[in-house]
Amino acid sequence: MSRFMLVKGWLRSGIFFGLFVVGIFVFGMAITLLWPVTTLAQRRALSRRWSRYTRAMLAWTCDLRERVEGLENLPSGPCILLSKHQSAWETVAFLSIFPGCVLVLKESLMWIPVFGWALKATEQIAIDRSQGVAALHRLHEQGLRQVEGGMSVLIFPEGTRSAPGHPGKYNPGGVALALAAGVPIVPVAHNAGLFWARRTFVKKKGVIHVRIGPPIATAGLNRSDRKALMVQVEATIEGMMTTLEGPTVED
Repeated sequence: MSRFMLVKGWLRSGIFFGLFVVGIFVFGMAITLLWPVTTLAQRRALSRRWSRYTRAMLAWTCDLRERVEGLENLPSGPCILLSKHQSAWETVAFLSIFPGCVLVLKESLMWIPVFGWALKATEQIAIDRSQGVAALHRLHEQGLRQVEGGMSVLIFPEGTRSAPGHPGKYNPGGVALALAAGVPIVPVAHNAGLFWARRTFVKKKGVIHVRIGPPIATAGLNRSDRKALMVQVEATIEGMMTTLEGPTVED
């Protein structure tokens, strides 16, 4: 890559970062200040606007967009979305791509001023994975409450971001929640890590490909089926990943 292209990439990403921070502050403060006088649905609608704003700014500054396949696979009612986790992109974009869902996030994010306040105001699910069984109980309790309220729950079963081509260990919490709630599991694959890689500042231009797989039924299954279901979920997501991961599109 030439020096000019490198500088251009840093400049584009710097402009995006500034607009990203502005968006967090404006929308985060709006959600927080309106917390006492708005409904949860209204605050969540504001968070989806922030997600759409961020996606638009990413497209404008870095020429990075997304293509989503398989929206027809989303069930009409609540489900458990189990997604690949490669980037910070999906934690932002999925709020508007999957508008009827709440995210399962690291509890430490709740302590970030403004951003964390907005997460609390929109009742995202926060867990501390270092607590082991206690974290699973918290996910189970809060996840069931969200599903009973008509919301889907989006979980990254790898827990932390994994580099493209290097899948992390899949954790059982999402599958256990789906079994307890009796709702389908929807597998989601994407290649955002090729464009917005973890621990990197520069975003590469191109098209992030998101693929939503057919729902996996849990009706009639019980805890004894959890291991087989875990194998099926991982095989489905990683199988979809093999058709998504490839060369990036660079300017």
